[in-house]
Amino acid sequence: MRNQIKVLTFLGILGLGIIFAFKPVDKKTIVIDAGHGGNDFGATLNDVQEKSIVEKIARKIKAQNNNENLEIVLLREGDHDMELKERVSMINNINPSLVISLHLASSPNFSKNGIEAYISSNAKFHDQSKAYAENLLEKVAANYFSEGIVKEAPFYILKNANCPSVSLDLGYLSNVNDRNYMTTEKGQAEIADKILEAVK
Repeated sequence: MRNQIKVLTFLGILGLGIIFAFKPVDKKTIVIDAGHGGNDFGATLNDVQEKSIVEKIARKIKAQNNNENLEIVLLREGDHDMELKERVSMINNINPSLVISLHLASSPNFSKNGIEAYISSNAKFHDQSKAYAENLLEKVAANYFSEGIVKEAPFYILKNANCPSVSLDLGYLSNVNDRNYMTTEKGQAEIADKILEAVK
């Protein structure tokens, strides 16, 4: 009888171990905010518009995600106006692990190039945001861009999102090399892939 009890106890513990071993991993939700939209073109050069490029990259991030434990939510789908308050309200309703706001930089100095990342000085999410920003810079720059540094900025979304948040400038539209890369299907797909690699 005692041996039977021992066997049953062992099987019970083994069963619990198997259950916990196969416990599903919590999904990480990442919000991708394609900056600008509608009448807000963002940076422009000839017929190249920031709003269109960042939306294409955002769509590629979602399409190229094959990690079942990572959910990508696009904040702006389509070319339409979105107020900053509306964006923040949507972000906070989703309550994601991270929000990445995609932008392009531009400068009268056409030689200026590379990617840059901005975070809020908000102490609550500062360290997490900085860690994500540093990883994003490292991964995305590895393919093509020169790597910038993490800077603090009082951007509305960064200040008001109730989660870690990063504003990522994906190169300079005013720089011919950056522009030629970010406007190609290959370049956009590589940028999307590196962003996914950074947040997995």
